[in-house]
Amino acid sequence: MTYIVTLTPSQIAKNEPDWLVAQRFTKGLPTELDTSPEGTRLAFLVCDNRAGSAGSGRKEFSERGRFIIWVGSVLRINTVGPVDRSITIEPMRSCPEAVPLDGPEGILAALSPAHRAAVEQALSGSAGYCGTETWQALRAALRQSHPELTPYIDWLLARLNPVVFRPDDAADRAWQEQKDAADSLTRLTDFPHSALAAWDRPLNRDDTYLAGLIPEPFEQSLIEHDVRVGLGDMSQLFDGWRRLSDVLCDIHVLEDSTGRRLEIVNVNATPVENRLGTDMIYYHHPTHSFVLVQYKRLDPRGKEYRVDKQLRGQMDRLEKVSQLSREPARPHEWRLAQDSCFLKFAYWRDTATSSSDLAHGMYLPLSYARLLLDDDCTLGERGGRIINYERVGRYLVSSEFTDLVKLGMVGTVGTSVEELRDLGLQRAREGYSVVMGLETSEETPRARTTRVRKRSSKERPKVTSYSPPTAQESLFDIPDS
Repeated sequence: MTYIVTLTPSQIAKNEPDWLVAQRFTKGLPTELDTSPEGTRLAFLVCDNRAGSAGSGRKEFSERGRFIIWVGSVLRINTVGPVDRSITIEPMRSCPEAVPLDGPEGILAALSPAHRAAVEQALSGSAGYCGTETWQALRAALRQSHPELTPYIDWLLARLNPVVFRPDDAADRAWQEQKDAADSLTRLTDFPHSALAAWDRPLNRDDTYLAGLIPEPFEQSLIEHDVRVGLGDMSQLFDGWRRLSDVLCDIHVLEDSTGRRLEIVNVNATPVENRLGTDMIYYHHPTHSFVLVQYKRLDPRGKEYRVDKQLRGQMDRLEKVSQLSREPARPHEWRLAQDSCFLKFAYWRDTATSSSDLAHGMYLPLSYARLLLDDDCTLGERGGRIINYERVGRYLVSSEFTDLVKLGMVGTVGTSVEELRDLGLQRAREGYSVVMGLETSEETPRARTTRVRKRSSKERPKVTSYSPPTAQESLFDIPDS
């Protein structure tokens, strides 16, 4: 179903301040309305201003008529009592321009009589819907007369129809791990997961996960302003990185209205069939600290991992990574332990999609993993070593690991951006998909802790999400060789 919700100007004036913050709206449905899950599950919010009211306060409504003003996706259908139902629209975005439905230049005039009648029927009450064929006709008319709305619709549809990863395909497995790493970075930094939720497979199997990202649409003038203000005199990043013949690299930027910023840099330097796995590296620039998580896939059925020489060799190299840390000299540099590298033994169900859910699994600090491999608890019947939930016993889950990192309780001390830059490129050339996240802000360690402990979405600032152009500036400055 493609839903159409019709509101008066006064109703919009009452609700729009909340929509701008929460990007969510719950609307009751007529009892007789079909709520079949078939169709797009898009929702259009229409202002009915045929009476000429000025109650909305919007300058677009100086003329009478009906206008599409918001578009969103139906997150869920709610049952209220024995018969009453409602829909929750989330996320929702304000249209770049109000789209007129009426008049010779309106959308309805571009539809055939049958489809026009179907849309009019949906508009006749407070909420209605149109079927698949009418939606296709409506979509074509919107693309033709209001192309500025197309990125919003494409982004919402991609979110509503996540890709199903194929566990028997090497590229899908690699993208699945990189996706989990990117989503983990948004959780570590309290940026919205929805910013990375719209994705489709890149044409090149060796490409990064971010190469398939469908960016959330924003006004170009807003993005350009944020780039100029947020980056200042920082050095260039991707001109140097992208000139390297053996590197595929993509970046996506999240920035909130306070100036706090997350750059996600995704790098592949080997063919996917030769890939050793995925590294997630999160760097908190104000405290010069990073953590590295290396992904290991558990067998989805037995949920176990059989240890081999390759794992032990990779752990040896991670020990060297941990040496990029110095002794703490200030209170905020104190850590619970010296571990800055973790292994995530993860598994995905066969039906896993590109939704925002993180992979299930165990986070093991490197030093703890060493102890496990030297203990009888991981010794198999034939002398091999096995990692699984029963044998490990104690481990961190995603939420516990995330809280430790966000509170600055784990990670390196005194690691420079240059050391991080060299590490990321080195790991990619060793055969890993690397997903690096760099958080920058003016926050003090105390202010960071205060923000982390605030959970209300209404208190969170507005976020801009975009993929910058090639000649973008960044804290990173990757050499050409």
